[in-house]
Amino acid sequence: MKNGKFITIEGSEGAGKSTAIHYLQTLFTELKREVIFTREPGGTQIAEEIRKVLLFPKSEEKMCADTELLLMFAGRAQHLNHCILPALAAGTWVVSDRYIDASYAYQGGGRELSMQSIQTLDKLVVGAHYPDLTLLLDVPVDMGLTRTEKRTGTKDRIEQEKQDFFERVRKAYLTRAKEVPQRIKVINAALSLTEVQAQIRECLLSFIKDVA
Repeated sequence: MKNGKFITIEGSEGAGKSTAIHYLQTLFTELKREVIFTREPGGTQIAEEIRKVLLFPKSEEKMCADTELLLMFAGRAQHLNHCILPALAAGTWVVSDRYIDASYAYQGGGRELSMQSIQTLDKLVVGAHYPDLTLLLDVPVDMGLTRTEKRTGTKDRIEQEKQDFFERVRKAYLTRAKEVPQRIKVINAALSLTEVQAQIRECLLSFIKDVA
């Protein structure tokens, strides 16, 4: 049995990840390919509990950046070992809403933590288990934040950050894309929904053709 393939969706706030994932669900249904959809932080029972602490902490105590980084990787360890790897080994494809690139973007770029520290945790937790394909939804920060303001519901702890934080996040994401263009495909998410979906479809079908 062939292992499944691992696809991740990345992007800053308001880039349209949720809409893209719904579209991917439709595409995979059309292709009749077995797939699971998951997310980070989260994806397993323990990782979802970590997600609550990360995004909606009950304490008023300020979370330091190092704590955020370590919690992200703790959740990732659970997610990888109890969700992603078993599914791939069973021949199922996996699509995750965020993964390792998010730590380089949010904690490395946004929080301005040491990239070397992130790389150390990356080697420890992720190792060789990198995505086969990453779709990076890119949108100007001001446009993304305008979109998020139209959402209902309470913003999580990270969504409440200021524009300069998200500018650094976007810059870090685009830097990652330049470093590994064979894996990370940049989707212009500032275009119309139809145009964004066309880019996603082209990337996915091209990838499937290459790995067939």
